[in-house]
Amino acid sequence: MDTIIQRYPYFAIALCLISGAVTPLSFAPFNLWPIGLIAIAIFAFASCHTQTPKTAFLYALSFGVGYFGTGVSWVYVSIYYFGSTGLPLAILLTSLFIAFVAFFFALPFYLLPYCKTSYKLTLGFPLLWVFSEWVRTWIFTGFPWLFMGYSHIDNVLIGWAPIGGVLLISLWAVMSSGIMAAWLSGSASRRYRTAISLFIASIWLGGYSLQQISWTKPIDDNITVGLVQPNIPQNLRWAPDYQETIRQRLRDLSQPLWGDDWIIWSEAAIPAPYAYATDFIEETRLLANQSNSTVISGVLYEKPPQDGHRQYFNSVIGIGNSEGIYHKQRLVPFGEYVPLESWLRGVIEFFNLPFSVIASGQANQPLLQVGDYALANAICYEIAYPALVAQQAKNSHVLLTISNDAWFGDSIGPLQHFQMARMRAIEIGRYVIRGTNNGVSAIIDEDGEVQQRSEQFVMTNLQGHVVPMEGNTPFMLWQNYLVLGILLIMGVISFQYRLHSKTKNNQH
Repeated sequence: MDTIIQRYPYFAIALCLISGAVTPLSFAPFNLWPIGLIAIAIFAFASCHTQTPKTAFLYALSFGVGYFGTGVSWVYVSIYYFGSTGLPLAILLTSLFIAFVAFFFALPFYLLPYCKTSYKLTLGFPLLWVFSEWVRTWIFTGFPWLFMGYSHIDNVLIGWAPIGGVLLISLWAVMSSGIMAAWLSGSASRRYRTAISLFIASIWLGGYSLQQISWTKPIDDNITVGLVQPNIPQNLRWAPDYQETIRQRLRDLSQPLWGDDWIIWSEAAIPAPYAYATDFIEETRLLANQSNSTVISGVLYEKPPQDGHRQYFNSVIGIGNSEGIYHKQRLVPFGEYVPLESWLRGVIEFFNLPFSVIASGQANQPLLQVGDYALANAICYEIAYPALVAQQAKNSHVLLTISNDAWFGDSIGPLQHFQMARMRAIEIGRYVIRGTNNGVSAIIDEDGEVQQRSEQFVMTNLQGHVVPMEGNTPFMLWQNYLVLGILLIMGVISFQYRLHSKTKNNQH
């Protein structure tokens, strides 16, 4: 195999491409996590033979194209069906998006040949992989999707989530693949490979032990919760002649839930901006007060015009015994705002979607207060940001995430999204209420276990209870700083040989 890869680089490129394409099978809805470990080990094995930065980048780019080409190709659904684009343009835009994300995934691997050979697979490769994931949490507002840690949500590595979040689990998983590749290639000494293998084994065993620790504690109370899933077709959500149908559907589905402590409506469930829906909101408030219930709903909120400009926010409000409002901070590119707007707005219909004018809410907003309890909020896409959710959840009792995944139809995207909500519950040690337009709506406990859930694409409601929690997990306190510190140490060890050699040569 070594000879084939070295002699036929195009074979190695194809191997990386195929390995990347099968890796998403380790995520929801397939959950075949061993496939991810093996596929990444193959990618690492091929990468260890690269002698130049250009080749290392090319191998990583090939893996990335396969990885995101199958893993996030569901963006095609929103571009084609709801973006007013023809088939050829939808395929082109989807391909450009996949290439863009794959490029930023691959870029750190340009440094792989500079890593000391004996550490390349066990330290350098995992370091660059997780650094790539971290970069995707913030660059160009971020696209934190397909982090390898999510694929291990149902095995013992999940015990590390309250310590270092999904990125730490990614690190341990990719190190596991790296040591597989190290044994396969024979790189590094047998003693070193044995030592690293024992370390990885202790990490997996340690994950099991950490699962036995309760980082947060329940408050002695149960909150009854009802979730309304209206299943509104995406193309009719804002149709003027369909607004009364949506309002009536919300009334009908909420009717059996009056008397529950909290009733959850999905993202932008109220079918008009707040200022134009006051009659419906007051009607709902009256019913809520009569039933001792509180309705928590998504709504478009318009701030008074400033300097002649209107600002719309994607928001969460409480109707009834509630105080405060939350405005979404992390927006979906093109769906809620247009990057490089002055250049792109109006070029094609996709860059001119009717609600791609949403403004971003400020950081560190007050929590939504519902009775005696504080709710942290994450609207739709925000649930994918581990550090943001951890910061939001401090001093909260429950995490609420509302969403509308109708944009992605019957694809794997919404189920990957749901998997992220489960991970957030474990990282912050709190119940997560997930209210959606068309599923999956669910109540998730602090261990990431699903207590109740709906099916997708049905008009329904469901009832359950949540237990308010207090206290902070270690991840809530230091967020991604622990992982970044570990990566720094790994980088010093991995690259110090090269740096030392370069300095020594310069002195000569």
